[in-house]
Amino acid sequence: MPESYAGKINRKLLKKQRIIAAAAGREPADLVLKNATFVNVFSNELSTMDIAVAEGLIVGMGSYQGRSEVDCTGKIVLPGFLDAHIHLESSLVSPTEFVKAVLPHGTTTVVTDPHEIANVMGTDGIEYMLQATEDLPVDVRFMLPSCVPATPLDESGAILDYRAIDSFYDHPRVQGLAEMMNFVGAINGDEQTVEKIVAAQAHHKKIDGHAPDLQGNDLNAYIAAGVYSDHECHDVKDAIAKLERGQFIMIREGTAARNLEALMPLLTGKYADRCMFCTDDKHPNDLLEKGHIDYIVKKAISLGADPITAVKVACHNAARYFLLNNRGGISPGYLADFVIIDNFQDFNIEQVYKKGVLMVDHGEIQDFPSPEIEPYLVERAHKTFHVAALTAEDFAEKRPRGIIGMVDGEITTVDAGYSDRIDVEYDVLKIAVVERHKNTHHIGIGYIQGYGLKSGAVATSISHDSHNIIVVGTNEMDMAAAVNRVVELNGGIVVWDGGQSVAEVPLAIAGIMSDEPLVTVNEKLETAKDAAHKLGVNPGIDPFMTLSFMALPVIPSLRITTRGVFDVTTQSYV
Repeated sequence: MPESYAGKINRKLLKKQRIIAAAAGREPADLVLKNATFVNVFSNELSTMDIAVAEGLIVGMGSYQGRSEVDCTGKIVLPGFLDAHIHLESSLVSPTEFVKAVLPHGTTTVVTDPHEIANVMGTDGIEYMLQATEDLPVDVRFMLPSCVPATPLDESGAILDYRAIDSFYDHPRVQGLAEMMNFVGAINGDEQTVEKIVAAQAHHKKIDGHAPDLQGNDLNAYIAAGVYSDHECHDVKDAIAKLERGQFIMIREGTAARNLEALMPLLTGKYADRCMFCTDDKHPNDLLEKGHIDYIVKKAISLGADPITAVKVACHNAARYFLLNNRGGISPGYLADFVIIDNFQDFNIEQVYKKGVLMVDHGEIQDFPSPEIEPYLVERAHKTFHVAALTAEDFAEKRPRGIIGMVDGEITTVDAGYSDRIDVEYDVLKIAVVERHKNTHHIGIGYIQGYGLKSGAVATSISHDSHNIIVVGTNEMDMAAAVNRVVELNGGIVVWDGGQSVAEVPLAIAGIMSDEPLVTVNEKLETAKDAAHKLGVNPGIDPFMTLSFMALPVIPSLRITTRGVFDVTTQSYV
């Protein structure tokens, strides 16, 4: 029988009285970190005293006794870290597996934009992620996708206007509207774009930005529209121009984009209070080998940042920005989310507490249950491919098509002319995008130079942002076979050669995430990378991540869509 309103009030009353009694020292605390040297984000110094915890909250600092006491002499206690902007789907694993990866690195809160799965499943994708993150030992907060699809040129699994997402603002873990990538629409006052901004503001929610190199009156218009932050700054001039106009700057250090070194001048007394850390995209190998927000803090300190400043940017500033007023600091009434390290130089994380519970002890993570997800949503997430079997003939093309010229170390491209055939000797390969959401049989065909493949084909259902199937091949037969195998797997990455799959990574959740453990997914992914490189893929590129961005028609200069090769600069097909 549901608890009555009066019952809820009484339960909360008793809990609050217990918190007050422990804070006042009339009752022992549940947990006391004795002799704790901690980062005080309010006075910008290290303080040393006992930290008392009751009912999952910090109740006081001073001298306390507790039912459980932990001596922290010689250690440093930090507030739990917060990732201000991430797409959980980029980890290629379920939210539960993601949490298992980042909690040992001291992350206790993340703010995710589920636009990857929303491009596949629409509002069902948002609901899937909300249920898949419920009550995990890392708090997962949400920003609602603002651009599904990213551009009208894309053929995604859904089109979300402001009405489609409006009801989600009432969810207690939704903080606002995610990165407004359509900055052109915002600047020009496009009706549908502005509708989304106005609706978010009507709910008193934050609106995050995405506007690389925007300047002058266009930048003024974008900010005046109501966009509060930006995570796309790759140089300090761009960042300061936005910061001077009131935007918060998310300093991004992820897998696909790394901006920390360029933005280090922001981590000073003049600017740091307007900054926070984010990863945006974090792939399995990066999570396992480097870490998460802790990696950014450690790197910032090694580059000369004041340790207390770096820690504040990693927790307190983002908490204030998102109005998460009970986290990001060590103070009475704040969540008892702690990271205990040895020292600032080595920055080894020894223990992680979540709401006063020891969740990680020297790398060993305590078990926790996976959230329950409605059976309908589970089935829906595992049946997102609607593609008829393809043959070599489907990829045949006699007319000249544009050649996408890859740029070493970049996801930008150049116009490399035209071709009417594959020429492996000159590294001219065929590239195609296959629409996979609605069985339209739309297949965009073009050519690509710089990928390096000498034999076989590579296909993946991760292709930003609509996540159709993108394939590169040295012949049409292998291209068709690789795409068919991706469909058989209900999504994934396939390296095909000699009439068979030589490596694959199944991604059965919406075609973008795996049901398997992170370590398993990483092993399969690294094996697939090795297989692709052995078939000739340029050793200087990630065979799959690079390929996935070739389908995003907002990055200059040429891209491939389900309708063919598109020139982003001239907004025309070639």
